[in-house]
Amino acid sequence: MKGKASSVAQPIAGADGNRVDLQHGRTPGNHENPMAGSAGWASRLPGHRGLARIACTMVQPLLTRTVRKIARNHTSLFARLGPYREADFLIDPVELPFALHLRPDPDNLTFCAVPRDAAPPVTATIQGPFMLLLQLIDADEDGDAAFFSRALTITGDTEAVVRLRNALDDVDGSIAEETAGLFGRPGQAILKRLRRSYHTENTGI
Repeated sequence: MKGKASSVAQPIAGADGNRVDLQHGRTPGNHENPMAGSAGWASRLPGHRGLARIACTMVQPLLTRTVRKIARNHTSLFARLGPYREADFLIDPVELPFALHLRPDPDNLTFCAVPRDAAPPVTATIQGPFMLLLQLIDADEDGDAAFFSRALTITGDTEAVVRLRNALDDVDGSIAEETAGLFGRPGQAILKRLRRSYHTENTGI
């Protein structure tokens, strides 16, 4: 998908039920409360706060290793982001007990797991099922289909999200497979199984 110029002009439903114009950007304002109205079912489990903090501690080494490798292998990604290198994104996989805070600034690179009730103020929030979010950022997958999925909710500065998605879309190869490769065959097998399960769930095949 390298070199494909994505033109985004269709509206998408925001968390408040309004329509969000992804070209011109209905934005509640930069650095809003990212978890207002979060619909993640994991946040409603008994004892979820303690579970979220434990899970964040466990996955953080993986996230740090992953983002450092991607930054090292894809330095041009930062240039494509322009001024949005200093934007803060909250990526919220609704099935997981935590969200992910991303700041793609090469001078202050941040990719960390955060409990939803402790999420920092952000420029934009991207919320949806884990595999849909993975498809959205993976250059080898159909990011357009993911971007306009009804299961995806984008709030905040939508232009920042468009710029992030387009920068990732221009990356050579698969970010998901590159990450899985950090963990050898077990990581690749897990990714393959997740993709197959997601495909079956959405197509029945």
